[in-house]
Amino acid sequence: MTRTGSAPAVPVPTAGAGAAGARTARPWMDPRDLWTEALAGILARPVRSALTTLGTVLGITTLVITIGVASTAGNQIVGRFDALTATSVAVKVPAALPGGDDEPLVRWSGTDAVRRLAGVESVAALADSAATNSVQVRSNDVNAPGDASGQTLAVVAASDGLPAAVRGTMTEGRFYDTGNIDRRDQVAVLGDQAAKLLGISRVEDAPAVFFQGQSYTVIGILGGIKRERRLSTAVILPPTVAADRLALRDVSLVLVNTALGAARQVARQAPIALAPGHQDSLGVEAPPDLSRARDGIQSDVNGLFLVLGLVSLVVGAIGIANVTLVTVMERVGEIGLRRALGASRRQVAGQFLLESTTIGLLGGIVGAALGITIVVCVAVVKQWTPVLDLGLAFGAPLAGALVGLLAGLYPSLRAARMEPVDALRAPS
Repeated sequence: MTRTGSAPAVPVPTAGAGAAGARTARPWMDPRDLWTEALAGILARPVRSALTTLGTVLGITTLVITIGVASTAGNQIVGRFDALTATSVAVKVPAALPGGDDEPLVRWSGTDAVRRLAGVESVAALADSAATNSVQVRSNDVNAPGDASGQTLAVVAASDGLPAAVRGTMTEGRFYDTGNIDRRDQVAVLGDQAAKLLGISRVEDAPAVFFQGQSYTVIGILGGIKRERRLSTAVILPPTVAADRLALRDVSLVLVNTALGAARQVARQAPIALAPGHQDSLGVEAPPDLSRARDGIQSDVNGLFLVLGLVSLVVGAIGIANVTLVTVMERVGEIGLRRALGASRRQVAGQFLLESTTIGLLGGIVGAALGITIVVCVAVVKQWTPVLDLGLAFGAPLAGALVGLLAGLYPSLRAARMEPVDALRAPS
């Protein structure tokens, strides 16, 4: 069989030394000679070595991509979670004070005290009741007075800060102000879906809606509602008019929007500001702890993709082990010759271990570079901020080397256990 490397740097017993000379042979090769032998073994079959390395490259690349994309996607999910729900606080108000007192638990002016709390960006109060959840409302176009249509809609009262509190926008006209409230103007604002149902799309001609024997001039249409979406199919009245015409006097819900990170503090302080001494009677809905939510989402996503990456890495390890074992079987004659010339079992095992470890290391380096490149490209295409762990980038080559080391253990031990006589007798 043709030799694939240079002779091992081990002492050969001289005449007269006998078995004693063989026993004094060094158990380890010089590191430079060991590296030379391992490199020669890899380069002797370049195509096979490249294909074996490709298995590790794919495994490490998959691992880096899955963890990198998972971290980037997890960060994006958490960012959306922060933007949509982490700044919303809702305070639910019972109908009256405990003990049967008719005094309202929260006054409409109570929103001013909440607005002064640190971290509050917008606040509004709402009032509704079972009696006003289903009201027959009809519209009347002033240009065609005989054309009327009716719909069953909810009628609610709200303070003037409602558009900001529900994160909506005025698609037509304007929302009523403190002047309309103080003057008790019979004006109304429609949710965008309510306006569609009533056939009202513009407010320049001052269209009116009619219910319970009263007319109300529509001065605006509120759309894009992100909180309390039920208001999109409601008629919204100033609180003074709602109290006079529909007996909607008591606040039933207070909506608060906060700066990011201030929601939990505001949730503790808002009930005290709204109903001093009776704050325990109010119900507060606040977002969960952001740090726990962030860690939970990140952990779940990373855990899922880490399993997929490890499966790919195991497949690469099996490929290295298989090819290394085949290489050992093909080089039985070479192993027997080395053992006959005085190479120890440790030296033979060390050579094959170093070959498999080198293949794993090369695969880890190429796989890490390729994986990071793909993660950055995906983030650019999706317009995300790439999240890359430096520990993963530098640890991936080491992981590849470890995979190669573990994959080469059995083939190396098998090569080391070969007896020189049996190996030399084996067919080449």
